[in-house]
Amino acid sequence: MVGSVKSARYELYYWPTIQGRGEFIRLALEEAGAPYVDVARRPGGVKAMMKMMGGSARTPPVFAPPFLRHGDRVVAQTANVLAYLAPRLKLVPAGDRQRTAALEIQLTIADLVAEAHDTHHPIGVGLYYEDQKAAAKKRAGEFVQARIPKFLGYLESRLAHSGGRFLLGPRLSYVDLSAFQVVCGLTYAFPEGMRRQARRIPLLGALHDRVADRPRIAAYLASKRRIPFNEDGIFRRYPELDPKEPPRG
Repeated sequence: MVGSVKSARYELYYWPTIQGRGEFIRLALEEAGAPYVDVARRPGGVKAMMKMMGGSARTPPVFAPPFLRHGDRVVAQTANVLAYLAPRLKLVPAGDRQRTAALEIQLTIADLVAEAHDTHHPIGVGLYYEDQKAAAKKRAGEFVQARIPKFLGYLESRLAHSGGRFLLGPRLSYVDLSAFQVVCGLTYAFPEGMRRQARRIPLLGALHDRVADRPRIAAYLASKRRIPFNEDGIFRRYPELDPKEPPRG
């Protein structure tokens, strides 16, 4: 056991060279100013992460990163980790109704992230992008034309319903940070597609800017702790998947 849960620092386990799903957790920890260690970015950290994934007499095995260790607890799956952290970091309103609403939004964002990943790996995650480029082009075209508008339209409507400032009302919560990250990722991967969406999501665009301007987030984005987007992560920029004009027919 690593001390009591209340006093223990947070240990985040995720791949050290990509933002990926771990970035949603990093943003919450950074916004809260919480003491945490990004374990796999330290010497020997990946080896320690792989060992943790195998489980022990005290901790169960973990399917995949990201996961969080907090005292003697190990919590996996991005949405689940955020639901665990948010009350402790004061990043979700009190009350079951609001926390349920936050999880609903976060799980929808998780669906979006999975579909974004599948634009460049539509056949199999074990294959290289180059092995499935034709299928990726078809999948990405449908994603940009139909799925991005649907997902971002949902977030826009939630903002409108809440009053327009944040997704759950007048105060920032962890789902606002996740919505910010989604806009960042989609803008990196599909700048042309996102350009065509901009007029349809003014509230979401304003939310993105509002989050980016928060002092701790701004400091994080300017720091070396923020890993740049790259073509090993979930959001990848392949120009052939994001034409200036959508395909006809």
